[in-house]
Amino acid sequence: MVDYEPRTRLDTHDVTNMPPAFGGLNLYETDVALKEAARLHGGGWVDGPLSALGAAAGSDEALQAGEDANRYPPKLRTFDRFGGRIDEVRFHPAYHQCMALAMEHRIHSIGWREKRPGAHVAHAAALAIGSQAEAGTMCPMSMTYASVAALRKQPDVADAWLPKIVDGVYDAPLRPIAEKRGVTIGMFMTEKQGGSDVRSNSTRAVPMGVGGPGGEYLLTGHKWFCSAPMSDAFLTLAYTDRGLSCFLAPRIKPDGTRNSMNLMRLKEKLGNRSNASAEFEYKDTFAWMIGEDGRGVATIMDMVHHTRLDTTAGSLGIMRRALAEAVHHVRHRRAFQKTLIDQPVMRAVLADLALDYEAAAMFTMRIARAYGETTPEERGFARLGVALGKFYIAKRTAPFVAECMECLGGGGYIEEAATARYYREAPVNAIWEGSGNVIALDILRTLQKEPLALDALLAELAAARGRHPAYDTSFDALHRLIGAGVAEADARHVAERMALALQAALLLLHGAPDVASSYCDARLSGDTRGINYGASGARLAVDAILARQ
Repeated sequence: MVDYEPRTRLDTHDVTNMPPAFGGLNLYETDVALKEAARLHGGGWVDGPLSALGAAAGSDEALQAGEDANRYPPKLRTFDRFGGRIDEVRFHPAYHQCMALAMEHRIHSIGWREKRPGAHVAHAAALAIGSQAEAGTMCPMSMTYASVAALRKQPDVADAWLPKIVDGVYDAPLRPIAEKRGVTIGMFMTEKQGGSDVRSNSTRAVPMGVGGPGGEYLLTGHKWFCSAPMSDAFLTLAYTDRGLSCFLAPRIKPDGTRNSMNLMRLKEKLGNRSNASAEFEYKDTFAWMIGEDGRGVATIMDMVHHTRLDTTAGSLGIMRRALAEAVHHVRHRRAFQKTLIDQPVMRAVLADLALDYEAAAMFTMRIARAYGETTPEERGFARLGVALGKFYIAKRTAPFVAECMECLGGGGYIEEAATARYYREAPVNAIWEGSGNVIALDILRTLQKEPLALDALLAELAAARGRHPAYDTSFDALHRLIGAGVAEADARHVAERMALALQAALLLLHGAPDVASSYCDARLSGDTRGINYGASGARLAVDAILARQ
């Protein structure tokens, strides 16, 4: 089929003053903030794989596939034509195209495959880039990446799976693992009655033999929110006589037959539409125990610790796509005798938006760097930092995307515009893997029980003292606030103040000076009172900030 240029001379008017289509660009090379932060925290070697991914994900073909995968969502097929139960989800070809691109560029495995500093930085940056092309497929990428941390607790089971994860390519058809070139892993934790309170789960596990770590079990129960149900296996929780335990349930059993997992329905979600989320029932479902019997939460939390990094990185990618779309539009659209980007109030809004993105990029890459470190201090920093990142950046994403959408006017609100899709996508990372209250209370527990984590954070913050008066005042106030002890009702307030301070510190230590100073003036100064973007009252270095976009 031949593609023709659209008609721009219609019967009643000429089509003018419209921006060209967004695309045909390298999503890494054109992102100054991400590139600087990834190189700083990951090392220069990350440029190669990230630039290759940026070119592929920013191509017209990949961006169109991302749109199509959401426009034509997955469909549940419970039975085959003969009445046999198959419990399968059928996807539009664009979904498979997005998955293949992601796995080809190792979004799911570069963090484990590269045995050098910065590997997890490369993963987080890659997931942010992948999210700009299609965010829904980053869910199976994230869970497959994070599953390695939990599977390593049970080497006798993991040995068959890890090579298919770390070295695997996308291989969608359902087959025994020995016949597959690559696999993806999902996670089923929550149930109707408890949600995040997994201790209230009711699914039971009965040993097929002696049981114990690596042993074979049959599971019976339900799971309420199961993302990526077409994965090859799922890490899941169920009770044994010793308590809540972790299991790996494959979709194909060792004897080559389908495992008994009943896919009840697909969720109709606000966003993340390309990704099939489902409700499942286990009925004598085969699974292997992973980790210690009765210690399932501790085992699967190793996986959650890594998926929380991806909720932060995924939010970063959503922010970037929305900001890039806004900047692209205002550079090409004219109103009131000026290009929109030359209008002072528009410049103020865009610069304010860019401050949040610059801070989020530096923050996310710093957190990811800690994932590859082995010192107790850095491990503590990763534990506390990722909770702060998920709490603040993921929550900031929805209002951020809304403002970017408004930069496009009414054209940004229609479904043909990527901003509409990304606005629907924006809330998911603030909810997935623990909503705001859960994360804020987790931060509070970390402050109380892990002094090394707090010490590592305070050391990072203290290093930036003396570089900006508003920062110094904010740091001192935060130090007093934490030192006085934090009540549960204040958990969100303290989490937000910590996240703001850490972002400011990282910019002051490593960021562009004009960006760092403007961020402190706009986000930390007691003289600024505005709530909306462009309304802070701070005098931002607008020209310097926008020159980086």
